[in-house]
Amino acid sequence: MTSLQPTSDLIPAPASSAPVAVEGPSRRGFLPDLGTTLFAAPGTRTTERWLRSTVGAALGLPLPPGERHAENSVTLLIDDNLEPEAYRLGVVPSPGVEIRGGSAAGVFWGAQTLRQLLGPEAFRRAPVRSGPTHDIAHQVIEDAPRFPWRGLMLDVSRHFLPKDDVLRYLDLLAAHKLNVFHFHLTDDQGWRIEIKRHPRLTEVGAWRARTKYGHRASELWDERPHGGYYTQDDIREIVAYAAERHITVVPEIDIPGHSQAAIAAYPELGNTDVIDTTTLSVWDNWGINPNVLAPTDSTLRFYEGVFEEVLGLFPATFIHIGGDECPKGQWKVSPAAQARIRELGLADEDALQSWFIRHFDSWLADRGRRLIGWDEILEGGLAPGAAVSSWRGYAGGITAAEAGHDVVMCPQQQVYLDHRQHGGPDEPMPIGYVRTLEDVYRFEPVPPALTPEAAAHIVGTQANVWTEVMQDRSRVDYQVFPRLAAFAEVAWSALPVPAERDFPDFERRMTAHYARLDALGVDYRPPGGPLPWQRRPGVIGRPIEGAPPNV
Repeated sequence: MTSLQPTSDLIPAPASSAPVAVEGPSRRGFLPDLGTTLFAAPGTRTTERWLRSTVGAALGLPLPPGERHAENSVTLLIDDNLEPEAYRLGVVPSPGVEIRGGSAAGVFWGAQTLRQLLGPEAFRRAPVRSGPTHDIAHQVIEDAPRFPWRGLMLDVSRHFLPKDDVLRYLDLLAAHKLNVFHFHLTDDQGWRIEIKRHPRLTEVGAWRARTKYGHRASELWDERPHGGYYTQDDIREIVAYAAERHITVVPEIDIPGHSQAAIAAYPELGNTDVIDTTTLSVWDNWGINPNVLAPTDSTLRFYEGVFEEVLGLFPATFIHIGGDECPKGQWKVSPAAQARIRELGLADEDALQSWFIRHFDSWLADRGRRLIGWDEILEGGLAPGAAVSSWRGYAGGITAAEAGHDVVMCPQQQVYLDHRQHGGPDEPMPIGYVRTLEDVYRFEPVPPALTPEAAAHIVGTQANVWTEVMQDRSRVDYQVFPRLAAFAEVAWSALPVPAERDFPDFERRMTAHYARLDALGVDYRPPGGPLPWQRRPGVIGRPIEGAPPNV
């Protein structure tokens, strides 16, 4: 005996959902079975493959090819009248389900909605019972995203995540209709991407001897060596897997700061006239590191070689170059850096950093790509095509948007998911401000003071996950979920202003969503607080009390 699956538990919330009135025996709803066929029009093959391999496998249904609009079928179509990522999902008595998308991506997002309608069983990897247990009520859902950039930044430099864990996170992004994976691949604590012309970047730079356990103020150390990297074939696999799910992978290669792992591998990249860079190793602690790249021609050529290989692996328009937290102490006392400042006619060390960034801005533009960096890259001015990830607050994004630059809003005070979720003493290694599920749900990416012209440059938003105190996948899950579900709705749905958002309704819908996360094996933070094995008693964090500033 089946019951109608509720249609009001969707996350993100769709733009509209209307029931379809039916009479007679068809009132039962749509229930796929072994006879259900799948028709995929040209341009919808990625969704066809995904439905068959993921949803079909979860429910034990083969979903063989069938005719368009056959009885008891799922039909996938491209509709040029819809916006590119928009979709229209119709569930009608005859023939069954039709998903129309403005592009292949729109069809795919419609299929994600269908998966939610099929119930939590559709989120497993193999069937636990014979077929779905819920009919899908007859209805029409029409939906489209608010932003074209809906992202998650995952730091794999501080703590490495194996390739399979990265692929799993791409699946989790797709399940929440997020379409950008910002892949933070290099930092002081580890270099994670194979560069064939510079093999020591991974031979040396991918490994550290030990790791600070907890915040840098902690006296604890994990004495085990830590590291890992992705081969170029691993990267190709990750990019292809993401593309099948209509997710763009944006790589980040950090310059000129956050570079000690690279300098440890190739000491000539550092300021050799200031310190003996041959004594540096991959950093085992947290914080802002003073060892930055030397502003030499040889450093530029080295990183041009790195980026040539990166461009060959990542087809994304945007390449992230970091550009944040670059201490100027070594440059101030470096005769070579000071000579470079005079040679270029620059005002100071801040202008030298801007010169460094603008060099790669032009270099990427010459190759048909666009630079994006953290909001410090605004200092000294940007080329017209460069974009900004506004992390220190809203201010950098406002400045960039008003100057005509595209902006991804990701203020640390609002959507850094490494910040703690509760003020209680049991939160593991508590970092930063308290950012609850409701806080994230009330995050607004577009500052109300922006003019319509400037607001149009807010191309999207992303949540950032820095992994200094996240040693493995389970810890990442705990920090990211359930808050990523709230963030996904903010990024996708056209919500009211923050104060008017219906958080009780979202919380109600989360009751159903927790069952989906359970089926996916996500180690989320339970609403009642961390489970005993999710706590880290006695490990120092860095909690910040009070409400975060709106800056």
